[in-house]
Amino acid sequence: MASESTLRFGAQTDEVTSLLRIVNMVRRGEASTRPEIGRVTGLGRGVVTQRVDQAIAMGYLQDGEFGPSSGGRAPRTLRFRAEQGRILVCALGALHIHIGIAALDGDVEDHIDQEWDIARGPAETLDTVMAMVDELLGRNAEVPVWAVTVGVPGPVDFDSGRPVAPPIMPGWNGFDVRRRFEQRFDAPVWVDNDVNLLAFSERARRGDDRLDLIYVKVGTGIGAGLLSQGHVHRGANGAAGDIGHVRVRDSEEQCRCGKIGCLEAVAGGWALVRDAEAAIADGATGALARAADAGEPVNPERISIAAENGDALAISLIQRSARVIGESAATLVNVFNPSFIVIGGAVASAGELFLAEVRQRVYELSLPLATRDLTIVNSANDVREPMRGGAELAREQLFDVTFPRWFAGGRPTIESIRGTVG
Repeated sequence: MASESTLRFGAQTDEVTSLLRIVNMVRRGEASTRPEIGRVTGLGRGVVTQRVDQAIAMGYLQDGEFGPSSGGRAPRTLRFRAEQGRILVCALGALHIHIGIAALDGDVEDHIDQEWDIARGPAETLDTVMAMVDELLGRNAEVPVWAVTVGVPGPVDFDSGRPVAPPIMPGWNGFDVRRRFEQRFDAPVWVDNDVNLLAFSERARRGDDRLDLIYVKVGTGIGAGLLSQGHVHRGANGAAGDIGHVRVRDSEEQCRCGKIGCLEAVAGGWALVRDAEAAIADGATGALARAADAGEPVNPERISIAAENGDALAISLIQRSARVIGESAATLVNVFNPSFIVIGGAVASAGELFLAEVRQRVYELSLPLATRDLTIVNSANDVREPMRGGAELAREQLFDVTFPRWFAGGRPTIESIRGTVG
């Protein structure tokens, strides 16, 4: 194992650089044996052996089974020790909380969720989150938490982890979300917009680190996560992708943010509920109206299901939502030129009925060159998506961004991530 002076925080020697590279190569599956590492890096056998031995002694790598032989002695494989720490993911939506734990390879091991109104404020919400975390960790083996990611349904200043004027989160503006988790786990915490977590999930699912993608979430509200060459684009103040509050032509609907004519006020889930209830009050008939008359609450999920089952009112609402969202997405396509648009969320769960309308408007209103290689698809609609995305965010920050700051200590700490240790 290298000396403490060599592996001290901030050291930028060839030894440190090659050691970090080897750990990440094994972690990503780019090389699984010592000979493969030598071929990829150009390092000599003795140097590779030394670096691998250091990584094993520090707890990052472990010898595995013997690999296939190419004529001589079969090489022993190496594996990244993904089980040595956990990533805790807390995905907060407008009307729900999802909590998950993942290994360091991003595999979601367990999760829990419940309905919750984010408008109840940060104190009550985080009390509920911590109770759910206790329940989840209590039913799993005790493994140290190496990182926490928190997704919230609004713009976030990524550097500080504080929400910035979130339209549907009263009381959250400027709130220090990280502090409660840091105090509990003494681990680094990253806070991001909830749709960015979904974009990270798509990147991991597709296995493409250079993906150009827009993830559009149409739930209670509307937002977009933007991937440019595999990197999330957050903008100067965390507002990138907040398409729910762009202006819809000729609309005079009042939005929850206080402005008039926002996309969300026309096409978001809460707007569809508003319009469905108004139509039912005016005498609309069908399955959705019958359910409402029977006392079942109208919500975005129920509207989507009713549309899939042929309810005329629900179909009209879903198609109108998809049409104006497609128009806004076309602007993003012309400016951003993605290779994929992924549509998710409760409203978009109406499936092809929703997707077909979005596709039509995007292709009608976008430049031919911008749509030449464009694919528009529904999301996997898996409840674990935000947990996978949160784990992917943490993995990127831990191993691609901050690894040189903390690897000498064997695990990340708040101080090492922030660069406040000597």
